[in-house]
Amino acid sequence: MPRRQQATARQQRLGAELRKLREAAGLKGRDAAELLGTDSAQVSQFEAGLAGVSEARVRRIAAHYTCTDQELVNALAAMAADRTRGWWEEYRGRLPSSFLDLSELEYHAAYQWDVEFLFIPGLLQTEDYARALFSSRVPQLPEDERELRVRHRMQRRVILEKAPPVPYEAVIHEAALRMMVGSRAAARVQLARVLELSEAEGTSVRVIPFDLEHFIDVGAAMVYAGGAVPKLDTVVRDGPHGTVFVDSEAQLGVFRTHFRRLESASLDPGRSRDFIHSLTKEL
Repeated sequence: MPRRQQATARQQRLGAELRKLREAAGLKGRDAAELLGTDSAQVSQFEAGLAGVSEARVRRIAAHYTCTDQELVNALAAMAADRTRGWWEEYRGRLPSSFLDLSELEYHAAYQWDVEFLFIPGLLQTEDYARALFSSRVPQLPEDERELRVRHRMQRRVILEKAPPVPYEAVIHEAALRMMVGSRAAARVQLARVLELSEAEGTSVRVIPFDLEHFIDVGAAMVYAGGAVPKLDTVVRDGPHGTVFVDSEAQLGVFRTHFRRLESASLDPGRSRDFIHSLTKEL
């Protein structure tokens, strides 16, 4: 397969998992190349996601590396076989690659958890809310790019609207619900949108209220996308220097624990809806 100019996060992840299998087998790149009847450069390229790898080759690689985790092998083979060019491809070269990588990750997710403390999660945002957020960027975005970002964010909701939807759970702090992004009228519409989606099939929204005692765990804002097997889960975090995709098993375990703690501390979905409804009356 021809060498890619740039690998997507999903292509990089497949390559990284193949590298982990090789390292777990105690093999160097040149050893793997000899077993596979290729050269070290080719091994390096598909482990970096820069060269495609077929489903058959993935299974061959796993056999040579004596990987006995058949569920993982099947999941990696399925990743290799998938050639989906999703709706996000229309934005390639027009938006940062992290936007497209997030869309692709969500599209393939077995389930998704969102945790937010300051803003409404992207999948639950209204167009006006998203536009106000993107308008606040420094330096200011050109109008055409801002509108592209808004449109892209609205299209991400397809995972909640398709049949069946991707199972989705959001944990939102009261601060995010009270943050006045845009006008008071827009804030009211945004809360109504969260309420509407909280009752949709497969979607759950939980609220962490201000008055929760002893709650200090505010550093775990994230998107957690479940993979076909737990080893292929991914956490997405926004930082001051861009978006980071986290996939190490140790860190995934920490974020799973964070989410379960936040989930147990939050109001249940019914009480959360009542809470959000009460906030709308204050606007």
